[in-house]
Amino acid sequence: MGFVDSFKQNFIEQDRWHYLANGLGTTLLITFFSVLIGMVLGFIIAIVRFTHDKTGKMKVGNFICRIYLTVIRGTPVVVQLLIIYFVIFASVPISKIFVAIIAFGINSGAYVAEIVRSGIASIDDGQFEAGRSLGLNYRQTMISIILPQAFKNVLPALANECIVLLKETSVSGYIAVQDLTKGGDIIRSQTYSAFMPLISVAIIYLVMVVVLSHFVTKLERRLRQSDRR
Repeated sequence: MGFVDSFKQNFIEQDRWHYLANGLGTTLLITFFSVLIGMVLGFIIAIVRFTHDKTGKMKVGNFICRIYLTVIRGTPVVVQLLIIYFVIFASVPISKIFVAIIAFGINSGAYVAEIVRSGIASIDDGQFEAGRSLGLNYRQTMISIILPQAFKNVLPALANECIVLLKETSVSGYIAVQDLTKGGDIIRSQTYSAFMPLISVAIIYLVMVVVLSHFVTKLERRLRQSDRR
């Protein structure tokens, strides 16, 4: 079978390209909301852990955060996805996409937390002293002075975490979510042709990663230029 015939069989006949189009939309949806959850969780955990290291306070919160980081970073994301769907939400009628968002968001939060914590730790202690000299308390200093600088320092790393998360969502099919990878697999199961649908999925992921990487590179350049001013 030639290239054109294979293309028609895999994508044109019975409008099979819809599997990839719909799957791409699902993948982007899961990635977007997972990133939001991961960012919120990550910043909260980073602040709790840094506050404990800095002041010795929030011992219980720090203990919980350390357990969370150990468990999430020490187990595969696909196992976490399966546990959340088949164990935690086993008896709950819930959207598979919602479960995927929660699972990937929780997983991403652990890595975002360490990225943000390293960013906060990189800020000179003199910035805290400057905040105190202005009459700001610890919380106000963190919000007004430390976090904005830390966020700027780790922004490229956070953007790269988004790229990693985009690729990790490819295991959503384990709970029957029809994401991009699952869409290609459905086409393969119908046409018994693996090359065309799977290569197409790989190319789509590659294009998305290249585009995102391009924006990350531009972002890093702008941040370097702003630092020189």
